[in-house]
Amino acid sequence: MASTGVTKRSRTRRAGESAYGLLLLAKNVAMGLVALLILVAGVWSSWDDAKPTMLTKGLERGTVTVSDCGDDWCTGSFAPARAGGEAHGRVRVDKAVTDGTGDRVPVALKPGTDRAVRTGAAGVLHAWVPFGGSLLLTSLIVAGGLGLRRTGWTMGLLGAALLGASFATLTL
Repeated sequence: MASTGVTKRSRTRRAGESAYGLLLLAKNVAMGLVALLILVAGVWSSWDDAKPTMLTKGLERGTVTVSDCGDDWCTGSFAPARAGGEAHGRVRVDKAVTDGTGDRVPVALKPGTDRAVRTGAAGVLHAWVPFGGSLLLTSLIVAGGLGLRRTGWTMGLLGAALLGASFATLTL
């Protein structure tokens, strides 16, 4: 009778191999959950400004003429786009979406606040900047921690493209 060359492994070795497999599975699940948490946090923080920027139906739209800028915010007077709209004396807009004093920025007012968000392509891209950052960060976890190199590269390039497009549209 011919020998097949297969020897039975000991119980200790089989237990060690299954424990190692369980540890690898736990690591991959943990890395996947961390990546998902970072992506959800990016969408969550972006959605606060993205919602009024993209879904402007029912919101008061108009133009802010910037009169004063601080470290993070610029303030100015709001002129409504519609004839029956209400003019506001002072509204706040993120400093990153303006060129400074005297700039006229198309905006939508956030309901119940004195905050305005920029509308149009520049406003939408600027609102999704935190999500772009989360894509960049998550790409490192996906490529390095999970070993999904192509997926990680794709996520990183999409995040960089989003940040670059936001920068390009705001500086034009």
